[in-house]
Amino acid sequence: MSLLINKQLWNTCASLAAGTLTVLAFSPYDYFLIPFFTLGLLFYQFRSSRTSMQAFSSGYFFGLGLFGAGVNWLHISINLFGGVSLTGAILITLALILFLSLYPAISGWIVFRYRKCQTSIMLMLVMPAAWTLMEWCRSWIFTGFPWLNIGYTQTDSPMSGMAPILGVYGVGWLTAMTAGLFCLVTIGRKREKILAAIALLCVWMFALQSQQTEWTTPGERSLTTAVIQGGIEQQVKWLPEQRQKSIDTYMKMTEPYWGHDLILWPETALPMFYHQAGEIIAEIRSLSRQHDSHLVSGIAFMDPDSGRYYNSLILFGEIDDMYHKRHLVPFGEYLPFDKYLRPILGFLDIPMSSFSRGKQENPVLVVSGEVIGVSICYEDVFGEEIIDAMPQAGMLANVSNDAWFGNSLAPHQHLQMARMRAMETGRYMIRATNTGISAIIDQKGKILDQLPQFGAHALSARVVPFEGSTPYSKTGNLFIIGLMIAILGLCMSRHKHNADEKPAEQ
Repeated sequence: MSLLINKQLWNTCASLAAGTLTVLAFSPYDYFLIPFFTLGLLFYQFRSSRTSMQAFSSGYFFGLGLFGAGVNWLHISINLFGGVSLTGAILITLALILFLSLYPAISGWIVFRYRKCQTSIMLMLVMPAAWTLMEWCRSWIFTGFPWLNIGYTQTDSPMSGMAPILGVYGVGWLTAMTAGLFCLVTIGRKREKILAAIALLCVWMFALQSQQTEWTTPGERSLTTAVIQGGIEQQVKWLPEQRQKSIDTYMKMTEPYWGHDLILWPETALPMFYHQAGEIIAEIRSLSRQHDSHLVSGIAFMDPDSGRYYNSLILFGEIDDMYHKRHLVPFGEYLPFDKYLRPILGFLDIPMSSFSRGKQENPVLVVSGEVIGVSICYEDVFGEEIIDAMPQAGMLANVSNDAWFGNSLAPHQHLQMARMRAMETGRYMIRATNTGISAIIDQKGKILDQLPQFGAHALSARVVPFEGSTPYSKTGNLFIIGLMIAILGLCMSRHKHNADEKPAEQ
């Protein structure tokens, strides 16, 4: 009995440690080799589990390590800016971590259903497919939280060449498959080891070759762009007495860049509602037209007809335009199940919890004759929504405000996801944030220039719009998720077929 308890304790600690170490594969650390070993260990535990609860438990503790170390920064915004005590903020964050850990746990439970399959089939097909399918489910259930998807760990690896083909879930699937193959090389029989080594070679040769493929082509002209990072602290951003100072900061920093095709300010850089900003809007509009520039800024907007509030982008130029954010942050910009939760969670009744979802199907703005696919903050973590602007958009622009999360891992992780969007679409990504990390990212996901965090800085670059479509921008996640379902279905069918034949053979 004590031996069994010790083994269970070792498995628990190993799963927790593996999940925690996996965080080092994400930015700002970027040790992309780590998931091949940590996921490999988890898959081995799945394979050796004697009960479905053991497999579930291994996945759950892996998730606790991954999300506990990787997204614990959520308590910063809840505590400092949500009006919740530190204890309450930690409890809310813990509740989310406990929930998110269910996804890797369920993947372990799914794998256990295939426990009688051959080891090679389990590690090469079933486990990577189950893992990827649960990551995808995490991206849409309760509007989704696709943070720390394993595919993001490969933004600087040869596997990144698969992003324009299969997207982040496809890259994650191949990462998980690599982990399973490494595991098979270690524990498999001789024939399985040879098969796994050959499969590994094929996967990585294909990934290396895919890096050389150009799916999109540069257009005939380029745009001069400027990114303005005001560095306004979140604690004072919305104070009435700070409003004019913030506006003056952005206007002064923008002066050297009038005449650029595109000037990008961060999310809610104008710290007021649109209907309250008549004078500054008129001034910016006049300067934009005078200098033949286009300025895009974040601003809150209230529809006078419906009374609804929107987190928006406004374009100043020859013709003004506006975009309303479509994918809101639950518990940050709106309260799910408002009718039932508002009385219970009254402390969430803050200005940022009452926004409405924008209805614009085509998230684009036109700048100097070029179409730009736009997104606001959290929207750029959903690749399937960014491609709504394809193929007409020649480049991407995102405005964010990661000041909510202080000096934590969050801004680095968010930048890494923006890089993946550039890879998936084969487009430049221009990113303006309030306190960092603002950056210019090329169509291969490489950071061409970026600004230091927590200060007022600006950068200027010439950006080339691209034409054409990547395979991912045409199919989105449909192909890869359909493939995962097909793999699990075929493996289950074969498993049942073999089980039905055994009595006859006897």
